[in-house]
Amino acid sequence: MLDRLKEDIACVKDRDPAARTTAEVLLLYPGLKAIVSHRVAHSLWQKDLKLAARWMSQRCVRKTNIEIHPAAKLGRRVFIDHGTGVVIGETAEVGDDVTIYQGVTLGGTGKECGKRHPTIGDRVMVGSGAKILGPVTVGSDTKIASGAVVLRDIPENCTAVGVPARIVKRDGQHIDYLDQIDIPDPVVTELNNMQRRIAELERELETLRGAAYGTGDAAEE
Repeated sequence: MLDRLKEDIACVKDRDPAARTTAEVLLLYPGLKAIVSHRVAHSLWQKDLKLAARWMSQRCVRKTNIEIHPAAKLGRRVFIDHGTGVVIGETAEVGDDVTIYQGVTLGGTGKECGKRHPTIGDRVMVGSGAKILGPVTVGSDTKIASGAVVLRDIPENCTAVGVPARIVKRDGQHIDYLDQIDIPDPVVTELNNMQRRIAELERELETLRGAAYGTGDAAEE
């Protein structure tokens, strides 16, 4: 347990430039507190002390605003940065060296039984507010953009953005030159497409009217 704690502290100091001292990380980082609490709760769950495990989990929620089900499986050096609003479901599995930002949900869709939460590979970054839902798999070395909603498997070494999430980069090659800031509004895009189509139909109607009345100007019919 002590060795794992040292690893956790080191990974926080390595990934968060705001972390200055070990004491600061121990006392002031709710993500670290949630990880340590989860290890104890997970151990109780495996010993079939499920009520005690759930009690510890819920106590952690009240103190950190981070909810990790005691049955969830977390790897080594998982870093929950800031952490407010993070939810990790019962059958979720998180690999090693994963970074999770605030507001992330590793949840279910309400449609599955049994394995109903995501599996996250190693060295994955999940941006703030991202939702990964259902028994999907996110491959190792992948980045999930802030606010993305992942409903399908994402391969290794990819970057996924949007709602629903789509891959914009894979193995270092851009598939789509969008970034996490300049993501177009899908509603505006669809409205623009509709306006263009309406303009095309109006031009076709003008042409048909002109042909019917023997003139190219429907306004003079």
